[in-house]
Amino acid sequence: MKELILVIAKALVDFPEDVRVDVKEDDRGTVFMLSVHPDDVGKVIGKQGRIAKALRTVVTSAAVKSHKRFLVDIIS
Repeated sequence: MKELILVIAKALVDFPEDVRVDVKEDDRGTVFMLSVHPDDVGKVIGKQGRIAKALRTVVTSAAVKSHKRFLVDIIS
């Protein structure tokens, strides 16, 4: 799942070398914290959050087979 998020995020940004995904387990489930260059935050979020929502939808759809809950948080 981490690799999927990395591939999608690197395709969206101007600074792909600064894309990082950290994984954390908490009471909500598995949380993937996507970190990008400060100039690329807007590109990952998109207009009115459309790209972020689409990224979260892809991750949620890919997680159906594993019967786990995955969340994506975007940090700069």
